[in-house]
Amino acid sequence: MRALLALGLAASVSAFTGCAGYKLGTTTSFPAGQHSIQIGLIKNQTAEPRLIEAVNNALRKRFQQDGSYKLDSRGESDVVLTGVITHFDRAGVSFQPADTLTLRDYALTISARLTVRDRATGKIIFDRDVGGRTIIRAGSDLASAERQGVPLIAEDLARNAASLIVDGNW
Repeated sequence: MRALLALGLAASVSAFTGCAGYKLGTTTSFPAGQHSIQIGLIKNQTAEPRLIEAVNNALRKRFQQDGSYKLDSRGESDVVLTGVITHFDRAGVSFQPADTLTLRDYALTISARLTVRDRATGKIIFDRDVGGRTIIRAGSDLASAERQGVPLIAEDLARNAASLIVDGNW
């Protein structure tokens, strides 16, 4: 009987402590949509074209989906996010099964230095390198596969950036 009671108590305690880290609503210290963010100028210091548009679109989409900040495009936001794409790389991951000289899968990586500045005071409240990564299958046309992979790495970068900016203790 005591064993059954102890087992029931242990199950109850573990059920309640399993949700101890969960928080209903946003993870910011302010209500969702109370503050606004403007996605400002993103520069590209790499030789790879098409990155600015992909990163800009992914950042806008991610902040709209998150909802912690209202996305502002009129220049009246509380904070402004700007950045510089500093790194774009492709590296071989796997080879063709019958040909060990021909790469089959590539890892695409991107890094950007993102800065969030308070519009009113000019104070920098977030300044950090953020990255994104994906794997693409090259097939017979690497350029086409890479074009399809760029939005994926931009989305990964945006997901990581939004998580750091929204949840960060800056």
